[in-house]
Amino acid sequence: MLRLLHKGRDMTTIKLHNSKTREKEVFTPIDPENVRIYLCGPTVYDRAHIGNARNVIMFDVLFRLLRQVYGLDHVTYVRNFTDVDDKINAEALRRQNAGEAGTLEELIHQRTEETIAWYHADMDALGNLRPTQEPRATEYIGQMIAMTEDLIAKGHAYAAEGHVLFDVRSFPEYGRLSGRSVDDMIAGARVEVAPYKRDPMDFVLWKPSDDVTPGWDSPWGRGRPGWHIECSAMSQALLGPSFDIHGGGTDLTFPHHENELAQSCCANPDEGFANVWLHNEMLQVEGKKMSKSLGNFFTVRDLLDQGIAGEVIRFVFLQTHYRKTMDWTAEKAAQAEATLRKWRGFVEGIEPAPNPLGPVIDALADDLNTAGALAALHEAAGQGDYAGLLASARVMGLLEDGMGDWLAAVDLSGYAEKLAMVWAAAKLSKDFTAVDAMKAALIAAGVEIQMGKDGVVLQPGAGFDAGRLEAFE
Repeated sequence: MLRLLHKGRDMTTIKLHNSKTREKEVFTPIDPENVRIYLCGPTVYDRAHIGNARNVIMFDVLFRLLRQVYGLDHVTYVRNFTDVDDKINAEALRRQNAGEAGTLEELIHQRTEETIAWYHADMDALGNLRPTQEPRATEYIGQMIAMTEDLIAKGHAYAAEGHVLFDVRSFPEYGRLSGRSVDDMIAGARVEVAPYKRDPMDFVLWKPSDDVTPGWDSPWGRGRPGWHIECSAMSQALLGPSFDIHGGGTDLTFPHHENELAQSCCANPDEGFANVWLHNEMLQVEGKKMSKSLGNFFTVRDLLDQGIAGEVIRFVFLQTHYRKTMDWTAEKAAQAEATLRKWRGFVEGIEPAPNPLGPVIDALADDLNTAGALAALHEAAGQGDYAGLLASARVMGLLEDGMGDWLAAVDLSGYAEKLAMVWAAAKLSKDFTAVDAMKAALIAAGVEIQMGKDGVVLQPGAGFDAGRLEAFE
C-alpha cells in the first residue's frame, strides 16, 4: 500500500519555481501562522475563457496544499476583481448605444456585477475554493491615490497633464523579473508613446477621466487608476508590503508584474513585495493557439453547456504541469471522464482515509507536480486503496461530494446479463459471431467490457453515449 501522510508542518517540504530567481526553491513562509498568497484576478467585462481558468485551478491546488501543510486557518488567499477598466467602459458604452436604459455608470455597474456572478459560477463549477478575500479595485481607490502620492514624494513618480507616471529609471532593478534591461524592452514593448512621458517605458499610475467616464477626485484632478497600481494597493492593504507568493499567467510577467514589483518596492523600500513569483504557461486547443478567428475559442461556460462536467475540465488541466504549455483536446476530456467515472465508482459509499497519501502530497509539494500526483492516484486505484484515493483526490479538488452531480446513474446490469447469456451460448456452439457483434456495439457506445471467470462487467468509458444503447432494447 502507498504510505499515508500524517499531517504535520515538519514533514512536508514544498519547493516552488520562483520566476524572479528562475530556480526551484524551498518555500519558507514569512509567517507560518499566516501564509499569504495573491493571484491577479479577472477584468470583469466578459465571460472567462478556458485559458483564464488555468491559473485559478493552479492556485486552488496551491491553496489546498498550503492549507494541508500549514492548517486550514493559516493561509490567506487574495484574488482581486478589476472592475475599473477601459474594456468595461467600452462594453457599457456599446450597450448604451444599443439602446439599453441607464446611465453609463449604471450600465458599468450592471456589467461588472453580472460578470462577477458568471465568474463565480464558472470557477465554482470547476471545483475551485473561493479565496479568503476577493477585493474589487473600486473599493481601494483611496489606497491607490495614497500610494501614488507616496511614490511622487519619494521621487519615483511625476504628474504631467492630469496623469501621474512611474519613473522607471528611478528603479535600477526594473526588468529583473522579466529578465530584460530597460533599453532592451523599449524597442519591442507595447508602450504608449506620449509627449508628457519623460521616458517611453514610464507607465501610468493615474489618468484623467472625461465627463462620462468613471472617475474619482484626486490631487491631479478627476480621474481613475492605471491597471498596475490596483494590484499593488490591494495586495498591500490585505497582505502587507511583503507577502509570500504572487501568481498569474506568464503573459502578465511583463508589463503588469514587472510594474507591480517596481512601484511596490519603491513605495516600501525596506520590504520585498512578493518573495515567490509563480507563472503558468498558456493554453492551446487541439494543438493550436486559441483564437476566435480559428473557431477554437471557448469560454468555461461553453464547455459546461456542451455537457462537459467541471470536474472533467479540471482533471484535464491537472494532467499538464502548470509551467508547460497545455493542449485542450476532446480526446483528453473523454479519457478524463472515463477515469473519473471509474474512480467515483470505486469510492462510492466509502469514507476517505484520515490523511492523504504521501506520494500525492510529495508530488504536489514538488512545484505543484499535478501530473505526478494523478499518477499516484492511479496507483492507489489500481491497488484498491479507495479510501486513500478519495482523501488524496480531494486535496486536488477531485471526487468532492458536491462535484459528482454530473455522473448520472447508469445501470448496465441488463446489458451485462444479455452479453453473458450470449457468451455462454457461444461457448457451447463455438460460434462467437453474436458475442463479437454485441461487444462491438457496446464499445461503440463507449462502454468498457471486462469478461472473465467471474462473469461480465460493464461500465461507462470514454465517450459513453447512453443513446447508442437503444439498439439493445
